[in-house]
Amino acid sequence: MNDSLNPLLDFSDLPRFDAIKPEHVAPAIDALLEQNRAVVAQLEAPMPQVTWENFVEPLENATEKLGRAWGIVGHLNAVMDTPELRAAYNENQPKITEFWTALAQNLALFDKYKALKNGAQYAALSPTRKKIIENALRDFRLGGAELPDDKKERFAEIQEQHAVLSTRFSENVLDATNDYALLIEDELQLSGLPDDVKQAARAAAEKDEKPGFKFTLHFPSYFPILQFADNRAVRETIYRANATKASELGGKPEWDNTHNIAEMLKLRDEEARLLGYRNFAEVSLVPKMAQSPEQVIGFLKDLAQRARPFAENDLAELRTFARLELGIDTLEAWDMTYASEKLRERRYAFSEQEVKQYFPEPKVIDGLFRLVQTLFSVDIEPDTAPTWHSDVKFFRIEKNGQLIGQFYLDLYARTGKRGGAWMDDARGRRQAANGIQTPVAYLTCNFTEPAIIDGKKKPALFTHDEVITLFHEFGHGLHHMLTQVDELGVSGISGVEWDAVELPSQFMENFCWEWDVLQHMTAHVDTGAPLPRELFDKMTAAKNFQSGLQTLRQVEFSLFDMHLHYDHDPYGSKSVQDLIAEVRDRVAVIVPPAFNRFQHSFGHIFAGGYAAGYYSYKWAEVLSADAYGAFEEAGVAGDKSRLAETGLKFRKEILAVGGSRPALESFKAFRGREPTIDALLRHNGMAA
Repeated sequence: MNDSLNPLLDFSDLPRFDAIKPEHVAPAIDALLEQNRAVVAQLEAPMPQVTWENFVEPLENATEKLGRAWGIVGHLNAVMDTPELRAAYNENQPKITEFWTALAQNLALFDKYKALKNGAQYAALSPTRKKIIENALRDFRLGGAELPDDKKERFAEIQEQHAVLSTRFSENVLDATNDYALLIEDELQLSGLPDDVKQAARAAAEKDEKPGFKFTLHFPSYFPILQFADNRAVRETIYRANATKASELGGKPEWDNTHNIAEMLKLRDEEARLLGYRNFAEVSLVPKMAQSPEQVIGFLKDLAQRARPFAENDLAELRTFARLELGIDTLEAWDMTYASEKLRERRYAFSEQEVKQYFPEPKVIDGLFRLVQTLFSVDIEPDTAPTWHSDVKFFRIEKNGQLIGQFYLDLYARTGKRGGAWMDDARGRRQAANGIQTPVAYLTCNFTEPAIIDGKKKPALFTHDEVITLFHEFGHGLHHMLTQVDELGVSGISGVEWDAVELPSQFMENFCWEWDVLQHMTAHVDTGAPLPRELFDKMTAAKNFQSGLQTLRQVEFSLFDMHLHYDHDPYGSKSVQDLIAEVRDRVAVIVPPAFNRFQHSFGHIFAGGYAAGYYSYKWAEVLSADAYGAFEEAGVAGDKSRLAETGLKFRKEILAVGGSRPALESFKAFRGREPTIDALLRHNGMAA
């Protein structure tokens, strides 16, 4: 295939998603690997003097292209999975893993970074470039560069095997999710379900030329059953299917993740020991803010202790309500969401369904953009670019008429798209030969697509939770796009400690609870009326409904993850299932049924880079709640100019600096002090 005709090798501007096909993947990756190896070979040769310009820049120029091309392939694999694309991805992934592993272990390159650090030129380098060199030296050590040759070879094998297992884990979850269908012909069995949910299920059945209603394990399809369906047996059926997917109880042995989990844990443990650490948790924490697994476990236990009385109270109330009002004597796992929704409707006299009518997509997007424009003095405009699906929209961010970033918005769930919501970078900001290369982000969610009623397309309606998710991912996007750092290694989200990367995303969530913001982003789908103040007040009153239970659930997942990589013996007789049961015994007040196999689809830690890092959601929430406190203090004074001033300071000290300095320094520069847990407890209604 002619290189000039391969769209994956065109780096002149945005990815050509309309032209990329699975058959382009292997030739493009092979060509880029060949180029990269040639550059590496040149850079390995002795040099009279190592400088930034003759060493770091050529290496970065080569590896950036490879990273961008593979990033496009990985993104497509996550949002438009097809058998052909999956085959191309799996065929090329080992080559990519092998290259990056070899690069991270390259002693000649490691020595040159050391020479840069110890050279005469180092003192004159910018703090940003010094940080990149420090990070590189750290990553070489973590990449096994200092290992003897025989151990290097084993280290490389571990990386390759791990990458394959991680991909297989993800594919098993996706396949199990896509394969499941619950068909219900009798509409009476769907009592309690909102009309729009039933319409979507009817449309799904019609698409398959089946009678009745089709429900799947995609979140917008199965969750409303747990939340609203009066029929307990239907709730149990979908709960069980979701809780056992990709496990030995899921019915399809080829999608069982038990073996993948066990093997990945062994490989991680072996990697840690090769590098001279006692466990994988220690390896994971080297580039993070937290100092040790013990510190993280202490933080989580402290949070669990503070949340427990609130969680116990939440559960006692729910049990009493379910018994007296719903006739449910024993609350089962499949009753929890349903009973909680009924209790919330009773206590606060509103339902999620009622709120949803006020959040049509165009109004929400408009409100989000309006807030960002006000806070950070930028403009967001529609833009055009080739996309991978007709539902995807594209936008640009400008400052004083200058382009500073662009992003794709892919909002709806569909077959072949990985579940959940995430932000990823399509390219980072850097100084290029012809000026600044502006950053580009992917923002991906899995919301319900617009319904077609009587031949007319209605706008997609978002729950308030989905609005919060959108703001969360957009916070990540802002971190990536509003950076002012011109060095690729630490611009945007690059080089930011993993346990601080959630700060901007969780920070943005807070605005979803501000009346001044919500007024401008709500309009009833039928009448156009904004969200009534009375309904907003009820939502706010309900904001911390069951926050004790929610907090303990996050602590449970975080402790499970940390113990799994800290003091769990992957070769021992205690299974992963035993460990999660043990953690639940210690911290949970609600223990799921014995058949629950949550870990078999816990993609964050087995396919998403959060291994021994899931705690970072709570860790960063301390930072984000405290940072938001500055806006509360500015806003309480009712002074718009102070609010804008605070927004600009947040942009300057947190968003703009990216990973160019430690996150704690950025936080202190913004807040003027160390972070405290007080704001987090207050925001969750758990303050003393």
